[in-house]
Amino acid sequence: MSYLNVTSELYREAALKPEIGLCCTTNPVWQFPGLSIPRIMQEMNYGCGSTVSAQDLVGNPRVLYVGVGGGMELLQFAYFSRQKGGVIGVDIVDEMLEASRANFKVAESENDWFSSDFVELVKGNALNLPIEDASVDVAAQNCLFNIFKEEDLRKAVSEMYRVLKPHGRLVMSDPVCDVPLGDTLRSDDRLRALCLSGSIPVSEYIKILTDAGFGTIEVRARRIYRVLSPNHYPVEELVPIESIEVAAIKDPMPADGPCVFTGKTAIYYGKEVSYDDGKGHVLLQNQPLAVCDKTAAALQAENGEIYISGSTWHYNGGGCC
Repeated sequence: MSYLNVTSELYREAALKPEIGLCCTTNPVWQFPGLSIPRIMQEMNYGCGSTVSAQDLVGNPRVLYVGVGGGMELLQFAYFSRQKGGVIGVDIVDEMLEASRANFKVAESENDWFSSDFVELVKGNALNLPIEDASVDVAAQNCLFNIFKEEDLRKAVSEMYRVLKPHGRLVMSDPVCDVPLGDTLRSDDRLRALCLSGSIPVSEYIKILTDAGFGTIEVRARRIYRVLSPNHYPVEELVPIESIEVAAIKDPMPADGPCVFTGKTAIYYGKEVSYDDGKGHVLLQNQPLAVCDKTAAALQAENGEIYISGSTWHYNGGGCC
């Protein structure tokens, strides 16, 4: 049985009988005024973070969400769109689609603003999305792409790139691990389906996004997710796994490479009122400016009176690009 079949079977079982703790269901559930999230949706929140951010959802965007889970994030996206078919949910597991449909009926009873037809549920494969080219403004997935091996991961990301409109956003949350995982762990298909053994280093994760053509990457959050201990897993030492929340924007690729924001800040402390690098970056005296990693490196190399902070792994907009 392939790892994809193992994953489908695992989530088929989870749809029929919710399994609390299957993924990171202990993360806080983001609430919004007037939004009630049914308990069953919270119990089926098989994700490792959140992909719902108000900054991505202005102007009634058309949203695609792949891997529906219990429908919680679909409901949260619908909170912002509030229009028929404004949110599309795609999943390969029939039982998960049916569970989400049932959960939306519960959500209707708890939210007078919500209608099930705000969300269109479609059976489909993340590797071959049943969605037209350049037809959605925001695409999202939570702890799904982590299960894919590299070839399939690249295909899934390229599919998301294909369906996004120019300047559209791919918002993702996945486990990552900068510690090398051994072959025994990597080849365990059940642990891959459980979002553990598919974790890859952050640098590789970002490179797969930029290789697909995304010109801007925003790392919005990075936090501890799980630990793999020798008494439970085939590892020789304690291995921390983190979850990362990223937005990949379908901007044109800059000639000098992608803009990757990891939370660095530049502060000019020279004698002049400001410093202009001639490339569109103006730093005012002792005022912080969020900068991408590429700009941070260039500024540091060309001016000895600029302080560059380390990566905070949290970026929330603004800055140099």
